[in-house]
Amino acid sequence: MHRFSILSMSLLGLFVLGSRSSLVLGADDQQIVDLSIEDLLNVKVTTASKKAQILSDTSAAVFVINHEDIKRSGATSIPEVLRLAPGVDVARINNRKWAVTIRGFNGSLANKLLVMIDGRSVYSPDASGVYWDAQDVMLEDVERIEVIRGPGATLWGANAVNGVINIITQHAEDTQGGLLNAGGGSQELGFGSVRYGAKLADETFARAYFKGFLRDEYTLPKNDSSQDNWQQVQGGFRVDSLISTQDTLSMQGNIYRGEMNQTLQSQAAGAPFQTPVDTSGWNLTSRLHHAFSSTADYSLQFFYNHEQRDEFVVNNRRDTVNIDFQNTFSLGNRHNVIWGLGYRYSSDHFEDVPILTIKPNSRETNLYNLFAQDDIVLIEKYLSVTLGSRLEHNDYTGFEVQPTARLLWTPKAGHKAWASISRAVRTPSRIEDNGKLNIRTLDANSTQNSLPLPLNVTLNGNPAYKAEQLLSYELGYRVAITPKASLDITAFYNDYHTLRSSNTGAPSYDNGQIEIPIVFNNRSYGHTYGVEVAQVWQMLDWWRWDLSYGFLDTKLYNIDHYQAAISPKHKVSLRASLTPINKVNLDFWLRYSDAAQAVNPLSYNALTSTINEYVTMDIRLAWQAHEKVELSITGQNLLESGHLEYIDESYALHTPIQRSVYAKVSWRF
Repeated sequence: MHRFSILSMSLLGLFVLGSRSSLVLGADDQQIVDLSIEDLLNVKVTTASKKAQILSDTSAAVFVINHEDIKRSGATSIPEVLRLAPGVDVARINNRKWAVTIRGFNGSLANKLLVMIDGRSVYSPDASGVYWDAQDVMLEDVERIEVIRGPGATLWGANAVNGVINIITQHAEDTQGGLLNAGGGSQELGFGSVRYGAKLADETFARAYFKGFLRDEYTLPKNDSSQDNWQQVQGGFRVDSLISTQDTLSMQGNIYRGEMNQTLQSQAAGAPFQTPVDTSGWNLTSRLHHAFSSTADYSLQFFYNHEQRDEFVVNNRRDTVNIDFQNTFSLGNRHNVIWGLGYRYSSDHFEDVPILTIKPNSRETNLYNLFAQDDIVLIEKYLSVTLGSRLEHNDYTGFEVQPTARLLWTPKAGHKAWASISRAVRTPSRIEDNGKLNIRTLDANSTQNSLPLPLNVTLNGNPAYKAEQLLSYELGYRVAITPKASLDITAFYNDYHTLRSSNTGAPSYDNGQIEIPIVFNNRSYGHTYGVEVAQVWQMLDWWRWDLSYGFLDTKLYNIDHYQAAISPKHKVSLRASLTPINKVNLDFWLRYSDAAQAVNPLSYNALTSTINEYVTMDIRLAWQAHEKVELSITGQNLLESGHLEYIDESYALHTPIQRSVYAKVSWRF
């Protein structure tokens, strides 16, 4: 009740502030908040169908975080930006780690969410998930982030189970000239970035950037330092060229290096201790697009990704080469077909660390795929159906088939209803196949171990581990309620089979201790269902509201203690974007998260721990001091000194997320 009282009082305060409607706007500021609902629904997206398509015409749960949303949120990292989207569960673990998922199964390496940057997958096959501390972009260069809630496996392949996130950066032509950002504050001790774009030749544009930051350590409940300070530098470039009237070529690359500290407490390693984390990598992506006509084209994309990570729980080097071809064409007036094929090669090398060993240390894997999808018009302007499937072959589980069927109905202008049924799989990770994780050692003649020898409990991979399977059912409805308000509702039911579980193997004696192996298997199953709502209301010319709500219920059976994390049932995000006076922007962002459960590896038998509900608010105030200079100040997590959002499965200390404030200056030249 206390949390909801805070929420109600905050909402009342925002509405009272909104009664001051007599202020006058400048033309530029009014454009920021006086957004057409029709324009919002008609924005073009590419991730849902692998081709440009109007958002309102997509038969999927799509949400777009645009450039202005990112800027006005005050967020300084990709995971924090993703809090803007309904149905996305973002929980910050400590100063450098996040747990991000869609529709449940959260974790520091949530394994059912595919994430891409300009179409380049950043999903790691090490433990199945995304290393968020290694994914960074210059947020000022992001054009939009497309969030697909629900399976996207037919087009994007295995591991696009519960959703797909594609971070799309701007065309180089749209980032000409210079931009300098600098700032700092209580947690964001210092950050800066510089980008410059130039025209290299007729119809050829380029930009280059460099950025870096230093983040302070968090404070633990007893005022001890969590020693999780973090610094990182990154640079990159992008070149876009119109080769001919039919051909475009894009090339981009990035290089980064990060150094972090962390304090861990592992029962396998004794008392809490500090250990460094080093990350580095580079990537190169190229895309060629050829247009035969307005309804037919092909594209060819290549990327190379090199990444290294050295920390207490993993020490690995991985290289990935990926090539994808796709072709779109129309058959008559009723069929629009897209098909494609691709190949991915990946090689890794693991060094043994105290917690984890992987045998063999090095491995090469291959992934082949072929997909096709047809958008069929059944009744012009009223009814269409989408049918498609993907065939993949991977080195862990062999062939996998992932089909989808989608229906889109337009009962009348401004109204869209859709339904879908899809199958998706999550393929095994390297650790699930070949890893051995030292979970804990129980001392001899102790409370938990009455034997005269120590017991070493290990979690072991299983080469017979199967792909996890999902059959998903979705219903959606979009409507422009008025020219100033829109509503988007999605309901879903997800049926999971062959989920990860484990069983205890036969004990063995090794090096003066008894080893108790716990082995991965696929005996678990379950289901989730829920509702996601996104509403936009342009209340006044200078005041816009964005509301999102997500409900999720999770039921898992035959689950073991090592995958029993349960996402919050209720999550609410409410934003108020105002331009109360000329050249001044004011943004309030209120968030509520219901209680959740996370795996606690420090507790006996790895039981889950409850994370309490919380309410928090961010506020950003920005002033366009000059045509080319903006000053801003942002306060984050302002309602309390600290709150716990998640518990790391990788032995990090339980770290409250703290109140912070930072100032920023942006100069365009």
